[in-house]
Amino acid sequence: MSTLRLILTRHAKSSWDDPTQPDHDRPLNARGIRAAGLIGGWLASRGDEPGEVLCSDALRTRQTWEGIAPHLSGRPEVRLKPSLYHAGPDVMLAVLRGATAPVVMMLGHNPGIAEFAARLLAQPAVAPEFLRYPTGATAVITFDQPAWEKVGFGTGALLDFLAPRMLEA
Repeated sequence: MSTLRLILTRHAKSSWDDPTQPDHDRPLNARGIRAAGLIGGWLASRGDEPGEVLCSDALRTRQTWEGIAPHLSGRPEVRLKPSLYHAGPDVMLAVLRGATAPVVMMLGHNPGIAEFAARLLAQPAVAPEFLRYPTGATAVITFDQPAWEKVGFGTGALLDFLAPRMLEA
């Protein structure tokens, strides 16, 4: 049986400078731009290179990917998924089940991404940061399944977890 790997990332810190700006169009702030680069460097140092990226179509998730991408050696297919914008766990799982690459990165939003991450795991994560899933948080979860359509809740193993502030320390 093959092992599938999911890199699950919440968008980096976004700007609230313009209160009239629609939520979907909020950009990253300076801290978020730095954090996206840190995430990309961390993934590259681990050899975690997605073959496919499933990304919410919100500006802040797209900019998070744009900050990560230059640090990676590959150029995966990026699929913008409007359904991932503020999606709950069931929608996120449905989108993931349509993936084809053995290593997939998904970029989304809280509160859905925190619940999705927790529900994917067979054993609960103990890190308080994991349960909060702060901006930029990234989990690497493996599944002993032959294809993404076989992945379900409670079937994943947490390989690693990072919040960008852990790299800044």
